[in-house]
Amino acid sequence: MSQTPANESLDTQIDKLTALFDEAVATLQADGTLPAEWQNKSQLIRSKSPEHGDFASNIALTAAKPAKMNPRQLAEKIVATLPESGDIAKTEIAGAGFINIFLASDAKFAVLDAIFEQGDIFGTSNKFVDQKVQVEFVSANPTSSLHVGHGRGAAFGMSVANLLEAVGYDVTREYYVNDAGRQMDILATSTYLRYLQVCGETVTFPVNGYQGDYVTDIATMLHTQHGDTYRHAFAELAKGVPADATFETDELGEGTGDKEAHIDGLIANAKRLLGAEGYAIFLNAALSSILADIKEDLNEFGVRFEEWFSEKSIQADIGPVLSELDAKGYLYEKDGNVWFRSTDFGDEKDRVVKRANGQTTYFASDIAYHKNKFDRGFDTVINVWGADHHGYIARVKAALQALGIDPERLEVILVQFVALWRGEEKVQMSSRSGQFVTLQELREEVGNDAARFYYVARRPEVHIDFDLELAKSQSKDNAVYYIQYAHARICSVLNKVETLGEQVGLSVDDTLGKQHETLLSEEVEGELVKLLSAYPTTLERAATGYDPHVLTNYLKDLASLFHGWYNDHRILPKALLEGGMPSGDELNLMQARLRLSKAVQTVIAGGLNLLGLSAPSAM
Repeated sequence: MSQTPANESLDTQIDKLTALFDEAVATLQADGTLPAEWQNKSQLIRSKSPEHGDFASNIALTAAKPAKMNPRQLAEKIVATLPESGDIAKTEIAGAGFINIFLASDAKFAVLDAIFEQGDIFGTSNKFVDQKVQVEFVSANPTSSLHVGHGRGAAFGMSVANLLEAVGYDVTREYYVNDAGRQMDILATSTYLRYLQVCGETVTFPVNGYQGDYVTDIATMLHTQHGDTYRHAFAELAKGVPADATFETDELGEGTGDKEAHIDGLIANAKRLLGAEGYAIFLNAALSSILADIKEDLNEFGVRFEEWFSEKSIQADIGPVLSELDAKGYLYEKDGNVWFRSTDFGDEKDRVVKRANGQTTYFASDIAYHKNKFDRGFDTVINVWGADHHGYIARVKAALQALGIDPERLEVILVQFVALWRGEEKVQMSSRSGQFVTLQELREEVGNDAARFYYVARRPEVHIDFDLELAKSQSKDNAVYYIQYAHARICSVLNKVETLGEQVGLSVDDTLGKQHETLLSEEVEGELVKLLSAYPTTLERAATGYDPHVLTNYLKDLASLFHGWYNDHRILPKALLEGGMPSGDELNLMQARLRLSKAVQTVIAGGLNLLGLSAPSAM
């Protein structure tokens, strides 16, 4: 995306003022007022109140000691030495030596010109256009529907990717499909067990099998397609399988079986009885059905991916990667297992990459996958993981370092858990039984916009208590409603002008609004202009900090400021509301305020869009 000169001048307004102060410093160094070696590390900040100007500099306070001069006296010298600039209307010295800067009207209202020139791309830039970044998020095992925890990762990852694109990054969104390994075998065998039940077999279902109704639905579909073709007696499937922890107890009634060995035994027997082709039918049916459900769910949630990356596709890469690590001396054998010397790179313990039975671990797949990411040419890789994956960070970074890849190029963002509340009552969620609150159920209750907003309204490392009733309420306490209502309110005002103005030959006139922008003299109007000016830097800060909540906070502040202004100051003159023509002064002020309102509308719509939310025209 391109960046217009108007946006450049807005983004660099502070830089331009800083350059003027740098010139003044150079002059004072030349005449000996300041030491030649002194470096300007002062701050130029936006003033909080209009009586203190638009910006304030503390340069005289930071330079007073090296200049061996009273700060106020030095401030007078600095002001006298500042080069002339059309951007500055006047300067004042305040307090102990602060220099307050009052911008000229053209500079103060430059943000409005930039917004009208650029429209919905205002605030975006191409600053990081040479950076290629991958954002991998959600990546839930395709073994069940997405739940509300996955929803937070989806909303967060998509927002981060959108923000990075907004400041110029070349972004690839990726979902890593874990379609290989033991979990897929458990899913396939769970589906086969349900199929046997549909066939009429009496089945004892394993405690750690996938128990949700969706598994029975897949099994029923397979029975409709294949009938009893793949039916075997359950006794054959259970033959020689170790007892499940649920079914064998000691004298205290506690389980003594081995649930992991039990499910592994069922898997082995299912593969033997069905053969490779028959077993693949159950595995692929379950995988394709659940993955299709996940894709549909995410698509309806406004989350898209450029790449759905299959774990199966890198199975052939695992051996060569382990060989490379072995050649470098980072693998060793112990107790029949092959271990990676993760502790050489700061991990708390070494990690198994190949078990004694010859099977590689999930971590080995992870090493191959991350090497593949960097082999594809990404400058930075961002992983959005659930908080329960904290222990994986050190080992993955250790593996990258062992492979000669800078581990700092991998950013891992941990997203904390979500608790649902309905008023004062906590909603119980459990995935063990298959009866959990799905993302789809949440979206159906509160809507996509509320879900997306509240998922990113707090930092990812902070636990979320999601209040369902608040998310559905139409009040100022519901932040997303209040922001969207500001946009809708402006749409309503503009529509009213067109409707009422038609009777008297009046319409919204942006040119007239610009001509009279100096009439926007109320303090709150100045604050609105300042806040609009801060939008580009807000986007950059939210993007580079991987922190969408910076943008949600900004939008809340902008909406709140607008609503307060709207409630306290009339935008449409009384005469127009009563069917008449406003006076000249009323008309000019109205057009200036309409232009300011439209600028607020544009920025709110742009911010909501980056968060994946709608900007309704009516509510």
